Amino acid sequence: MRCLYVDLDGTLLGPNASLLTGADGGFSALGVRALEACSRAGVEVVIYSGRRQGSVFESARLIGSTAYIFELGCGVVVDGELEWLTDGVEPTDEAGTIFAQIEASGAPALLLDRYAGVLEYHTPWSRGREVSHLFRGNVDLDEVAALLASEGLSWLRLVDNGVIRAASEQMPGMPVIHAYHLIPAGASKARGVARHMQIRGYAPEDCIAAGDSREDLEAATVVDTFWLVANALERDLTLEQEITGRRGVRIASESYGAGVYEAVVTTLAERRPR
Repeated sequence: MRCLYVDLDGTLLGPNASLLTGADGGFSALGVRALEACSRAGVEVVIYSGRRQGSVFESARLIGSTAYIFELGCGVVVDGELEWLTDGVEPTDEAGTIFAQIEASGAPALLLDRYAGVLEYHTPWSRGREVSHLFRGNVDLDEVAALLASEGLSWLRLVDNGVIRAASEQMPGMPVIHAYHLIPAGASKARGVARHMQIRGYAPEDCIAAGDSREDLEAATVVDTFWLVANALERDLTLEQEITGRRGVRIASESYGAGVYEAVVTTLAERRPR
């Protein structure tokens, strides 16, 4: 094992985005112990997150990592070098940020109008972003894809990045709320992971990933094993149906950082020379 790709919110971070809070709301250092186990074994840790670049940079710096993947794989930074993975949709002086270009396309306004009442901006986290428009709600992604295509916007896609658990971020009358990102269609967390692996020279069998969302799950297509932390299934029971029969997907018995710790120590133990 040479690399761990790990999501932040809902995975390495516990409730209220705390590295030191466990599933029960009490203090837990298991997320830190997962990072320590990686350090002792010489395993690189790479954050892959839906957060904007500045936030992921600070988190990566906090844990001593020199590489990270931000805004759902729209960008990857390795040893200070930034590469956009957005198929030519990049910031320019004329067009502005990728976020501004998506806004100018009319796609965000189209979705908010068509899905009024079941989709809204995920404030305050939707502010100050460079790439993705961040929403919360509950919509049919296939239906959204068809709508975008019909409007000549197939260069964009709406991505499910997991269930929102905070009580203050729910929507009336909706039992399950998801975080959605509107991003360039070619970008994904899996693509970001694959590009980092290519840069570092890692093979699939060298790497594992841990996460809590459908978008995280796609990393299973490029790494040896993907670990879904237990809390991912607490409110989104359909997620378990999606992973049935998928190669290289395992469900941790623990949630949040404890689940990441389980993934790391289990993998290291299973690969220890006999």
